[in-house]
Amino acid sequence: MSLHLYDTATRVVRPFVPLEDGKVSIYHCGLTVQASPHVGHIRKEVVFDVLRRWLEHQGLDVTVVANVTDIDDKILSKSAEAGVPWWAHAYRFERELHDAYAALGCIPPTYEPRATGHIPEMVELMSTLVASGHAYVAADDSGDVYFDVRNWPRYGELSGMKLDEMEPAADADPRGKRDPRDFALWKGHKPDEPETASWATPWGRGRPGWHLECSAMAGKYLGDTFDIHGGGIDLRFPHHENELAQSAAAGRGFARYWMHNAWVTMSGEKMSKSLGNTALVSEVTKNHNPRAVRYFLLAPHYRSTIEFSPSGAETLGSLNEAEKAIERIDSFVHRARERTGDFFHTWAPLSFPQWDEFAKAMDDDLGTPGALAALFDTIRSGNQALAGTDEDDIRAHVAAVHSMLTVLGLHPDAPEWANNTTTDDLTPVIDGLVVHLLEQRTAAREAKDWASADAIRDILARLGLIIEDTPSGPRWNLEKN
Repeated sequence: MSLHLYDTATRVVRPFVPLEDGKVSIYHCGLTVQASPHVGHIRKEVVFDVLRRWLEHQGLDVTVVANVTDIDDKILSKSAEAGVPWWAHAYRFERELHDAYAALGCIPPTYEPRATGHIPEMVELMSTLVASGHAYVAADDSGDVYFDVRNWPRYGELSGMKLDEMEPAADADPRGKRDPRDFALWKGHKPDEPETASWATPWGRGRPGWHLECSAMAGKYLGDTFDIHGGGIDLRFPHHENELAQSAAAGRGFARYWMHNAWVTMSGEKMSKSLGNTALVSEVTKNHNPRAVRYFLLAPHYRSTIEFSPSGAETLGSLNEAEKAIERIDSFVHRARERTGDFFHTWAPLSFPQWDEFAKAMDDDLGTPGALAALFDTIRSGNQALAGTDEDDIRAHVAAVHSMLTVLGLHPDAPEWANNTTTDDLTPVIDGLVVHLLEQRTAAREAKDWASADAIRDILARLGLIIEDTPSGPRWNLEKN
C-alpha cells in the first residue's frame, strides 16, 4: 500500500506497513467521562474515523479499540459535588460520548473497553514491573505504586524530552516517590473515597492510575505489539510517554506508529473542560448541520490547529463555509440521484483523474485539504456531465463522488446519518409529502388551472422550499438563510 503517515515518535512521514498482512490494529485514547464532550474531544474521533474508512476502502480489516476512563480523581470529585455515585456519573457522560460519536457520523469502535473492567490485567502488568525493578511500592504504607523513571533509560523517547528537563505535574502528590517525576501506576485507597472505587491488590486496596489503564487494555485486545496508537497532541506527554515507558519496560513492543491530532483552540488556548472554554458537541450540532460540523473538523489537516470561537466571526465564517460546502455536496447528490437512481451504491473500481488526486492526498498523511479539493473538482465537472448525455461520464463522476464522500464520512445517504435528521435533511416522509403536492401542481398546470398551481407554489414557498422546474420535472430544496 502507498499510505504514508507522520509518526510522532520518529518525527518523519514514513510508509505505513501493517504488522499483519491485510489487517490493521489501532488503539486511541478515549474520553475520561467526567463531563460532556466538546468539539476538541470529538476532533480526534473524526480524524481516526477518516483513517479507518480510508484503510477499509483499501480492503484492510481494521480493528479499532478506544477505551473509556471511567474512574479517576475528577470523576470522584465531580460525582461527590453532584451527590451521585461515581459510577452513575461516569456512565451518564459515557452515554453523552456515544451520542457525540453518532452526532458527527463516526463509526463506533470495534470495542470500547472500560478501565474498571480490566483491573486484573492492570495488576498483572504492575506485578511484572515491580518484579523487574522498574516500579516500586511506596514506603509510606499508602498502597501507592510508582513507575521509576530513572530506572528506565529510554524515558522521554516519544516526546523527545530529557528527564532533567521535565517538571512534575503541578497537581502531582510527591509523597512516597523516589523522584518527583515518577508517575502513579496505582493509587492507594483513601478514607474519604467511596469503598466501591477501590479494588484489592497485593499492595492493598486502591484504584488504577490513568496511564496504566491504557497499556493494560491495549495489550489485552491488540496484543503486545500493534500498529497505530493515537490521540490528541496534548496526550503525547505525559500520558503516551508514560504508556510507552511502562509497556516497553514490561517487554512489550507496543505501538509501531504514533499519530497525534492538533488542538481545537478557543481564543488561542487549548479547548478544555478545566478552563471552561468549551463548545459542547450537543450544543454546536443544534445550531449547525452535524455534517457541516464534521466537515469543519476534517477540512484542515489533522496536524493543524483549529480555532473555534462561537462568538467569533472567523469561526462562524468557517462554520458557515462548511454549511455551504455541504449544500454544494447535497445539490450534486440530489441531481445525480434524479439522473441515475439510487446514489448510494457499492464501491466501484475507479480509474478517474480526480479520484487519483483524492487518493494521492489521502495517502499523504491523510491530506484531507487536498482530498476535499479533489472532491469539489469532481463535483464541478460532474455537474457539467449531468447537463450532458454521456451516461458513462455521468456514472464515472457519480461513482467517484460517492467513494470520496464515503471515505470522508460526509455521504448524506450513509446509514450513520440516518438518526441525525435535521431541518436540512431530505427525509423520505417529507420528500413524499412535497412530491405529492408537486404532482398536484403539475396536474393543475396541465389543466391550465394557474390559480391552483400558483397557490401550491406559494404554500411551499412560505414553508421555505425552493421549487425549480427542470426538463425531468419539478425539483425542490430547502431555502437557506
